[in-house]
Amino acid sequence: MRRKIAYAAAAALFFGAAAAVATTELPKLRGDRFKPLTAEEMTPEQKAMADAVLAGPRASLNGPFNVMLRSPDLGDRLQKVGEYVRFKTSIPPRLNELAILVTARAWTAQYEWYAHYQYAMKAGVPPAVAEDIAAGKRPTKMEGDEAIVYNFTRELIDTKQVSDATFSAVKDKFGERGVVDLIGLIGYYHTVSMLLNVDRYPLPEGVKPPLQALNR
Repeated sequence: MRRKIAYAAAAALFFGAAAAVATTELPKLRGDRFKPLTAEEMTPEQKAMADAVLAGPRASLNGPFNVMLRSPDLGDRLQKVGEYVRFKTSIPPRLNELAILVTARAWTAQYEWYAHYQYAMKAGVPPAVAEDIAAGKRPTKMEGDEAIVYNFTRELIDTKQVSDATFSAVKDKFGERGVVDLIGLIGYYHTVSMLLNVDRYPLPEGVKPPLQALNR
């Protein structure tokens, strides 16, 4: 009996240690102005943030996280907001991704568009709608709920306000929580777009910039 207990304790220590080692095995980061960090270079706070992102639904450190790690307390708070507005929001995924594309286009955020175009297609955003947004045009063929989200996102970005009609359309469709969730999404992806653009975050090798500069 004592041998069984000792074996169990030893096994627990072994597998616990293995799990601890696994959390330090981070994927290779990417960046430009912000040098990609390695696990060996990270502070305990940076490692904790990286582990938190990898343990969540994104399971990836691509995109803004190499930059966010420079301020891990802020970065961890931001990544938690990002997790909410992508995966726990009251706005359906198709419409969420539509709003992200509109925001990425407003910033000509190349990597943001590249990454979320793929998510948008999987979520059901019509390719023609995405193509019009990429070209800087109002999509000609949108479903009613797509038009509601597009109008709100575009109007808020362009005018820094929304009209009563635009506000009411989102509120009537998604409730007051939906209005706040959509504003939070737009705000978060403004921040992500700024982080990526300031870093000049690189696209994967062989991928051409998907967005052209717009004359506005």
